[in-house]
Amino acid sequence: MIIKKIFLSAISISFMATSPLLGQKSRPFDPTNAREGEKVEYCHQHKKMAELMQNPEFAAMYEQDKIAFEKAKNKAVPKGVVYKIPIVFHVLHNNGVENISDEQIYNALDILNRDFRKLNADTATVQSDFVGMPSDVEVEFVLATKAPNGTCFKGITRTSSPLSYQGDDGNAQVSAIRNGNDVYQQTWPGNKYLNVFICGEIGGAAGYTTNPSTWSASSMTNGIWILHNYVGAIGTGSTGASRALTHEVGHWLNLDHTWGPNNNPGNAASCSSDDDVEDTPNCIGVTACLLNANTCNSVNAYWNYDVRDNVENYMDYSYCSKMYTPGQTARMRAALQVTTTGRFNLWQTANLTATGATNNFYLCKAQFTTDRTTICIGDSIQFLDDTYNAVTGWNWEITPATGWSFANGSSATSQNPTINFIQTGLYTIKLTATDGSTTDDEIKTNYIRVLPESAVLPYWEGFESYSTLANLTNWEVVNPSNNNAWTIENTTGHSGAQCAKLMNFGQAVGNVDELISAPIDLSVIPSTGTVTLSFRYAYRKRTTADYEYLKVFVSGDCGTEWAQRKTLGGNQLSSLTSTTTWKPTQQSDWVTVHMINVTNLYFTPNFKMKFRFEADGGNNIYLDDINLYAGAPSDNLVLGVNDLTGINNVELYPNPTEGDVHIKYSANQSEKMIVQITDITGKVVSTSQVASKEGSNLIIVPTDGLSSGTYFVKLSNNSKALKFVVK
Repeated sequence: MIIKKIFLSAISISFMATSPLLGQKSRPFDPTNAREGEKVEYCHQHKKMAELMQNPEFAAMYEQDKIAFEKAKNKAVPKGVVYKIPIVFHVLHNNGVENISDEQIYNALDILNRDFRKLNADTATVQSDFVGMPSDVEVEFVLATKAPNGTCFKGITRTSSPLSYQGDDGNAQVSAIRNGNDVYQQTWPGNKYLNVFICGEIGGAAGYTTNPSTWSASSMTNGIWILHNYVGAIGTGSTGASRALTHEVGHWLNLDHTWGPNNNPGNAASCSSDDDVEDTPNCIGVTACLLNANTCNSVNAYWNYDVRDNVENYMDYSYCSKMYTPGQTARMRAALQVTTTGRFNLWQTANLTATGATNNFYLCKAQFTTDRTTICIGDSIQFLDDTYNAVTGWNWEITPATGWSFANGSSATSQNPTINFIQTGLYTIKLTATDGSTTDDEIKTNYIRVLPESAVLPYWEGFESYSTLANLTNWEVVNPSNNNAWTIENTTGHSGAQCAKLMNFGQAVGNVDELISAPIDLSVIPSTGTVTLSFRYAYRKRTTADYEYLKVFVSGDCGTEWAQRKTLGGNQLSSLTSTTTWKPTQQSDWVTVHMINVTNLYFTPNFKMKFRFEADGGNNIYLDDINLYAGAPSDNLVLGVNDLTGINNVELYPNPTEGDVHIKYSANQSEKMIVQITDITGKVVSTSQVASKEGSNLIIVPTDGLSSGTYFVKLSNNSKALKFVVK
């Protein structure tokens, strides 16, 4: 049986730790609580506890809790009994680097369990004063596999929300997770799960929690907040920060810092305070690995001689932590005996069964991911099985059945096959997984987009030939919030009847939507040549305070890597407002943008461009006339979609006309072409795209939108303009 957990070992020598709790407001940065040059404070733990103590109801409860802790500590808490704690990691992300991988979380859990079971090899190298003292806490943390409603999951939830980076209110972050995660949208009780909230920003600290208390025993907020880059030693994590969670859990199990109840190491007054653990010498705390530090005269009932500081303790800020003492172990195990704070219920057999933290794994969900979903013809995709929580067999089905092949020794029964796609189109993927007795399927419809062969210059997109942007191969719509996305507007446009539109009016702040092109061949441009990317947009704010962005990115490798080349934001995008849903009604509503910074670095066969709109609760935006061509910027469209080979026998009738104009011609081959109408001043009044067929063709051009006068119509591959008159 293959267990869907990957635990990667890592030797860690240091950490950064904890901070305040729920609803905390942004504080001025305190450099005495951080290493020199760093802008993240270690810990606001005791500051927050001090604030909570201002609440008489909390203070009364906490005094009773302390009495209960003392009684439990004075009892013989049996060694040899390993307490197991169900743990859930809730990833709160905004689709950035903070959306860390499962593997990084598994790595963090491996480090946490290694430290609490004294399996870290560096315990053999502690300073001589503490030889023989590193202690096995005999507490293990097991991924929960059942949500509160019994739904099977893998111990990890994910929630997409801008609140990942708005950490001044921990309650708001937990509410976002509770209401928006991908597993179970209600409370995850703190007396059933150790909830770990992984975020992009948490109020200026690296992590935080509170001591156990009756006040929050069953609340979902009875957990730990931590920055994504202090989780594990791989991915966005690092060895130096990988023991932050070990420190946080120490607080969660009722430990103070080694110098006592404050957050500021190096304060000489700390010698008069204590962490209520006899075998941790009194000290003032350090912010570096000062192994010979002896900051207080540590002689007491336990130490009958002056001993150095226990700098290598997980509850110091030394960056070389590697141990808990027996006294700390006894205090943490005692915290698990107090029934009123939620810790006692966690390790009970009934709760382990209810939360699926029994290590009895079975298959409950087939699932897979890929390294990417949009590729150019001839590229390969790595498929990654993510089935949980146990699997022994796999079968992959790809529809349509042609246009692809398994690569690199892969087959339909491989766990993580590589598939090469050689034909444009949309492909549906089905994975059937089994654990030997149970099977489950996951089907992702139109999941893989294989782009068409690269278009040639000059390139023009007026969105005239589409009824929708969904499920196209030549335009990819990215809508991570799963709300309004880029679509076709068929009632207005700049140079035709249609354009692309993002219905942004009424959407939430923080939405990001993208529109990505198919590849275009720029390899024909010499390295000394120039290329212009032009486009037109129309936009209004909703209020003057809105600050929204339209950004343009380019790629030379079919979208593997992107470079930002244009940013329009705030009043630069538009200073005009409309308090109701808006669309352009006249030519002056449109703005033309010319970009001349597509350099020869991108003169490749698979050039792509991406338009990203970042919302701030404003109004709608429209996009039209995306034009890519060699040479300097032109205010007129540079046409010639596919280098047509030529047309013959062009006729235009009736002329003059009181209705439609008919254009009849014979084409040498089937290709796309542009029909453009200008007035007598040369102003473009209409542009449309048609699919020309080999042989005889007839185009009917409506003129009911044109006022009386003289006009010219031109076909994209024909330099001769045909004159006609509208009566």
